[in-house]
Amino acid sequence: MNKKIRFLVQGALIAALYVVMTYVANLFGLASGVIQVRISEALTVLPFFTPAAIPGLFVGCLLSNLLTGCAPWDVVFGSLATLLGALGTYAIAHSGKGSKLIKKWAAPLPPILANTLIIPWVLRFVYAAPDSIPFLMLTVGAGEVISCGFLGLILLFALEPRAGHIFRNA
Repeated sequence: MNKKIRFLVQGALIAALYVVMTYVANLFGLASGVIQVRISEALTVLPFFTPAAIPGLFVGCLLSNLLTGCAPWDVVFGSLATLLGALGTYAIAHSGKGSKLIKKWAAPLPPILANTLIIPWVLRFVYAAPDSIPFLMLTVGAGEVISCGFLGLILLFALEPRAGHIFRNA
C-alpha cells in the first residue's frame, strides 16, 4: 500500500475511534463538564508509534466536540489542546535523548499538561463554570491522568509488542 494512503487511513481510523470512544464516554456523562474522563484521550499515546495519529487525534477531537454540541470556542481550544498534546507525545518518542522505557512513561505527559492548562480556561470563560481556575485545573488534570496516564499507558504497553505490524510504514 502507498505510504501516503496508509498514513491517511491510519489517521482516519484513529479519528473515527476517537469519535466513537467519546460518544461512549458521553453516554455515561464522562466526556464533558468540569470533571471529564474521555476514554478517547487514551488514544493520545498513539503518536508514540505513528505520526498519522497527530492529525487523527486532532480531527477526532474536533469532530467529537462538534458532534456533541460543544461551544465554538471549546471546539477550537479543546481540539488545539489535543493537537498540542499529540505533538508533544510524538516529540518525546522521537527525541534522541532518554531511554525508551522513560519515553514510554513520559508519553502521556504532554496531553495531560496541554488539557490541564487549556481546558479550565474554556470551562471558566466559555461555559461560565463557577469554580476557580486552579480547582478546574485539578479536576481536568485528574480526568486526564485517568484517561491519558492510566488508560493511555495500558494501551501503549499493550500495543508496543505489535506496533511494528500495526503502524508500519506510516
